Amino acid sequence: MENERTVFKVNTGGPLEVSGSFEIKIPGKGVVEQKDTIYLCRCGGSSNKPYCDDSHKRNGFSD
Repeated sequence: MENERTVFKVNTGGPLEVSGSFEIKIPGKGVVEQKDTIYLCRCGGSSNKPYCDDSHKRNGFSD
């Protein structure tokens, strides 16, 4: 993996935006290497955890 800067941005009322070069370790799926931008669920309602599926727009999530 490259030594590229990883940036975490908390989107108000929405997901955690992660961009850069990083790895995610998901139980049962192993390591997923990312070199782009992903959105992680913060509301707990996503059916595609750990990724955001826009459930926060339907379940009234707010900070």
